[in-house]
Amino acid sequence: MRWEFGRRSSNVEDRRGAGVSGPVVGGGIGFVVLSLIAAFFGVDPAILEQVAPSNDNPTSVSRQNSPESNRLADFVSVVLADTEDTWKPLFREMGGNYVEPTLVLFSDRVESACGYAQAAVGPFYCPADQKLYIDLSFYRDLQERLQAPGDFAQAYVIAHEVGHHVQNLMGISDKVRSLQSRVSEVEANQLSVRLELQADCFAGIWANKAQNSRQVLEPGDIEEALNAASSIGDDRLQSQSRGYVVPESFTHGSSAQRVRWFKQGIQTGDPAQCDTFKTARL
Repeated sequence: MRWEFGRRSSNVEDRRGAGVSGPVVGGGIGFVVLSLIAAFFGVDPAILEQVAPSNDNPTSVSRQNSPESNRLADFVSVVLADTEDTWKPLFREMGGNYVEPTLVLFSDRVESACGYAQAAVGPFYCPADQKLYIDLSFYRDLQERLQAPGDFAQAYVIAHEVGHHVQNLMGISDKVRSLQSRVSEVEANQLSVRLELQADCFAGIWANKAQNSRQVLEPGDIEEALNAASSIGDDRLQSQSRGYVVPESFTHGSSAQRVRWFKQGIQTGDPAQCDTFKTARL
């Protein structure tokens, strides 16, 4: 991905080196919940909201960031800026106003408006403060544990979480959470899958616009992103961790579904083609 000469976003909040201390509510139960979420890429904000902030005063631990971490921080700032340049005009075309999210870099654990979260949760978006959160060590897991290397795979991670921000601005996330509160667990999971697949499609929209406007892609980049989407499918992750697959428990979609909807965004460049809630075939 050609990113080094890209614009840097001013909406990055760097909390690396400031480790937040404080118990996760629920003790062992809270840790188990977060560990389960860590088995999947991304996170359902409704789940995170179950983890309430502690009243304890956080303490900071001084830590020097490595050159690799600083380069990744520079990289995600460029990707975030690129998503801003993509979604601002798209929202104008739809008659709306794009409110830029903030991206928070953290180490180990972080306090958000949705509660405390550990790095094991992976990257997530908190609708309550309109911020994206990522511990950059996740990229090492993406490459080594999930076998999804490459800078465009890393960019896809940011674009997917920005996709959740777009859903929040459009009012889609609120509608889904309202519906989830009135249906069975299996039906709530199915709604979550549709929400996640739409965020994948929105990530593809960014890839389409970024290439058409700024020619950021290099040979192999699309394959990197598609591999990342496939690597984090619920079926693949469950098979790796459990040895079997339980489709009723899917919350993010299968590998094939995630690849399909990311492709849908790349190929069309049209947010209207990302309506995963009105299609019978995911």
